[in-house]
Amino acid sequence: MKKLIFAAVLSLGSLTAFAQDAEEAQADATEVVAAAQDDFSEIAVEELPEAVTAAVAKNYPTATINKAYVNEAKQFKLEVSLEDGTSGTLYADENGNWIEQ
Repeated sequence: MKKLIFAAVLSLGSLTAFAQDAEEAQADATEVVAAAQDDFSEIAVEELPEAVTAAVAKNYPTATINKAYVNEAKQFKLEVSLEDGTSGTLYADENGNWIEQ
């Protein structure tokens, strides 16, 4: 009987430790994404690579790029507005491939 109780307590302790590790991993991942988004420096829209402006023109033909930012990994953050008045933020790499944030 002692062994059964000991096994139950040990199992419960293991599950609790696993749950804490998962929460810490989620918090770490959130911090990495937030840090990556904060590392952008503003650049002139004219400095964007042709591949990025071409991707915007192809996928969002009514969009206007209002502001552009770049990070050390050559990823671009674009603040755009559409003719209908909506606006949003797009992320692309230097080859014009979209990045989900």
